[in-house]
Amino acid sequence: QVRLVESGGGLVQPGGSLELSCAASGFIFSSYSMYWYRQAPGLERELVASIDGTSRRKTYGDSVKGRFTISRDNTKKVVSLRMDGLKPEDTAVYYCRASTNRGLFWGQGTQVTVSS
Repeated sequence: QVRLVESGGGLVQPGGSLELSCAASGFIFSSYSMYWYRQAPGLERELVASIDGTSRRKTYGDSVKGRFTISRDNTKKVVSLRMDGLKPEDTAVYYCRASTNRGLFWGQGTQVTVSS
């Protein structure tokens, strides 16, 4: 079955960096776009970044443009999110999502907390 497992979250000071990873299995990874979302307490889940199967097309939410970078390794079936210049408002649970021909699938999420 489809499985997405996020890792790399944690506590970081403002201005710091983190890199999240999402390991995928159960589908043809290279055939599908992958997404990172986040959800802060009391707020709706928002799209952070997306990447197509070939890595040619990447999109970013306005709040993270220029600070976050999405990438993928189709050999390892991993999609990553490099986060630089972190701000307290980046604090959220970050989720990986796959859109496949069998439907949408989500990981369990990883907590990112930006605080001094």
